[in-house]
Amino acid sequence: MPEDQADPSLLRPAGKLYSSAYCQALLDRLTGEIQWQYDYFAFGRRFDVPRLQAWYADPGIHYRYSNNMLESRPWIPALLTIKQDIEHKIGQPFNSVLVTYYRDGKDHVTLHSDDEPELGEAPVIASLSLGATREFHYYRKQGSELRRMQLHDGDLLVMLPPFQRDWQHCIPMEPEVEAPRINLTFRQVYMSRE
Repeated sequence: MPEDQADPSLLRPAGKLYSSAYCQALLDRLTGEIQWQYDYFAFGRRFDVPRLQAWYADPGIHYRYSNNMLESRPWIPALLTIKQDIEHKIGQPFNSVLVTYYRDGKDHVTLHSDDEPELGEAPVIASLSLGATREFHYYRKQGSELRRMQLHDGDLLVMLPPFQRDWQHCIPMEPEVEAPRINLTFRQVYMSRE
């Protein structure tokens, strides 16, 4: 299936945020500085996830998805700088980021929508990719339409409000990919659940 062009009413590619050399430096820095979680507790049980992740946010901001409450950590300088650069580029404020580390192509995230109540009725999410190129698949919730695109090192993708309502997305396994990737999804949380 050929790669699709992003529908501008759903997804807005915002170009490269940083140079390749700076992206590599960020990837190396974040890999070492982030306090990664590899599991979560839900329904009284511990579950491993096929990737590493971390949640950084303004004070008092918490986030839960699929009954998974991520531990909220205060901003570190590198993440705060990236947040400010993205806010300046797209004119959208954010108060939190989910950082996901795909160690290789076996790490993945299954089909989902970022439509939790904390994000409001019309969330805008900015997604920055660092490292290995990975495929981004998205499926219409009503029907079986599949679209896909490649996310390359340094790509900034803005998910617009209709996207989370009408589509689900995933990063599928690509066993042939050996290099790591970090994805940062910046969000504005409007309410918090403990």
